[in-house]
Amino acid sequence: MGDATDVANQFKGTFDTLHSLVYFVPETEEYLTAAGLRPGRMCYFAGRSAPMGAVGPAVVAATFYNFNPDIVARHIPRAWTLATPEAVLVARLEAVDATYRRLLGDEVLASDDVAEAAELAREATGGCRAEGRPLYAGHASLPWPDRPHLALWHAVSLLREYRGDAHVAALMLNGLSGIEALVTHVATGAGFTPEAAKQTRGWSDEQWDAAVAGLADQGILGADGGLTERGAELRERIEAATNLASEGPWTRLGEQKSARLYELCRPLSRAVVKAGAFPRAITRPS
Repeated sequence: MGDATDVANQFKGTFDTLHSLVYFVPETEEYLTAAGLRPGRMCYFAGRSAPMGAVGPAVVAATFYNFNPDIVARHIPRAWTLATPEAVLVARLEAVDATYRRLLGDEVLASDDVAEAAELAREATGGCRAEGRPLYAGHASLPWPDRPHLALWHAVSLLREYRGDAHVAALMLNGLSGIEALVTHVATGAGFTPEAAKQTRGWSDEQWDAAVAGLADQGILGADGGLTERGAELRERIEAATNLASEGPWTRLGEQKSARLYELCRPLSRAVVKAGAFPRAITRPS
């Protein structure tokens, strides 16, 4: 696995999968609508922001960063008139429980490996600091679930939002707005297609084209819409800063235990992907 930077970089492809499946599986909408929310984007915005309490649309848009604020405002704060954050959090955890049972099976969830992974992931979160990380801080204020597979999901959620808050800070430090961050991410070729990015994040063709033109004027995008050398260096700098600011949990856990956690989570991650947790058309949301 290597040092803490290597582990932080590995997070996106292994540990994060065990968290982010909640944004795609049908159980999430099933349980959250049963709690009172409306289907669709409301479940995502309310589900992910509920740990921060009944915050308004500006806070959600600021912390989620690359969503069109107008889209967020269509669902928040209305969501909180339909279900309390507390009810949403209960429903979300129930959805995770049902999802893990469907995708991994009760035998796997009751295994020593899952229990060990939960313990190691929880230990890693001891290296997180809440300052300047609102989404992480909200999740860190929640009680730990008793069952090992839910504790594992909660720990991975903490690690995910810890890294996500750091990524937003890196984007800000390097001068990219939310839509510019999304456009340059697409331009790396490792994420969404432009069509999927616009659809899932709520940006119009006109807004997208304006952002592309602005980035081209800055020399970040070329005439073909791909990253220029300057643009590629920018994205590399952002990823490096994100990794550096995300090392705390892995430094705390240490190389040997970090490698063991990776070893335990990798087959779980592969299993949920193989079982169809994610649609093929788009990538997992950042």
